Amino acid sequence: MESFYRTHAYLVEHLNAPVRRDLMDQIDWSHRMIGIKGTRGVGKTTFLLQYAKEKYGTDRSCLYVNMNNFYFSDHTLMEFVTEFSNHGGRILLIDQIFKHNNWASELRQCYEHFPRMKFVFAVSSVMRLTSKEEDPDLYDIVKMYNLRGFSFREFLNLRANLNLPSFTLEDILKNHEQIARKILPKVNPSKYLQEYIHHGFYPFFLEKRNFSENLLKTMNMMIEVDILIIKQIELKYLSKIKKLLYLLAVDGPNAPNVSRLAEEIDTSRATVMNYIKYLQDARMVNLVYKDHETFPKKPARVLMHNTSLMYAIYPLKFDDRDVMETFFVNNLWKDHTVSKGSSLITFTVDNGLKFKLCMDSTGRRKNSDVYYIMRNMEIGRDHMIPLWLFGFLY
Repeated sequence: MESFYRTHAYLVEHLNAPVRRDLMDQIDWSHRMIGIKGTRGVGKTTFLLQYAKEKYGTDRSCLYVNMNNFYFSDHTLMEFVTEFSNHGGRILLIDQIFKHNNWASELRQCYEHFPRMKFVFAVSSVMRLTSKEEDPDLYDIVKMYNLRGFSFREFLNLRANLNLPSFTLEDILKNHEQIARKILPKVNPSKYLQEYIHHGFYPFFLEKRNFSENLLKTMNMMIEVDILIIKQIELKYLSKIKKLLYLLAVDGPNAPNVSRLAEEIDTSRATVMNYIKYLQDARMVNLVYKDHETFPKKPARVLMHNTSLMYAIYPLKFDDRDVMETFFVNNLWKDHTVSKGSSLITFTVDNGLKFKLCMDSTGRRKNSDVYYIMRNMEIGRDHMIPLWLFGFLY
């Protein structure tokens, strides 16, 4: 047990977390079973350690443990929690928990046998733990939260040393001019937007390593671990899923030609649709459907999940409008439903709000029920809103 405490102390003492994530204040920490879900690379480990450092410091009642430790190859989680409890343990932070066999049922046992113990664990975005059918062990005791990559607001706060707040979609639609006029005297968001679009979503851009290579490594891990292992897909199908992702990316944000894709990767149409859904679960793509449609229907648009992925997959081939749409959908995706619009509308949001994305502000805007999102605009007017403001939704 002492070796776990030493590792915990070292990680907390050497933690480098320049951005405090808002999720820290949104979680009900009084709950005894908390799951932090997020895609690989968004900072789940850092988040757990930041919580330990902020709330408990060196108090040994709190312990971070990574299930990659070889100790767990010969010991159950119950054995470990029993020993931790005997040492005065009360808060257990568990990383890489899916690596442990029967982890959900063991975690349930620990929850029931140690009523004074709190468990916080990090899991992949691919996992579904909130329904009885998908997870009979934890669905009724776990409170799940999503940790996303950096928003443009969080990136801007870090780069410009600011503390700008987030805004709801309703705030932005009604008060975007006033909001922009409060922000612009402090910083020029347009100066940082392209930098964010290129590499700002994943926190590891802060590390002293080549960002593109690190992102490619992370993307491969998303497929090899978060999809293949968790979804229990045979390794021989790895190349098919990778090729499918590449083809979807190169095709741009269009409706997928499922028959052509099935022929390209030598599989069935049904398998292509399942693979696309797995890529969405792993937060590698965002699927946009027609109003009131969802999986297993064919999506009307397939976009990369965030703009950083676009540069990593095909850095020499992308359209500015594709980048703009990917940025917009990724920011709305957290709390809203984005659907494909009509021939004159780019997207509808929450089955009612209409948005048209525009590269410039030329021409008259005639439809009073449409919001025009402008790529190169600092302050909007009426229903014309600058794109960068949608990076303040979280």
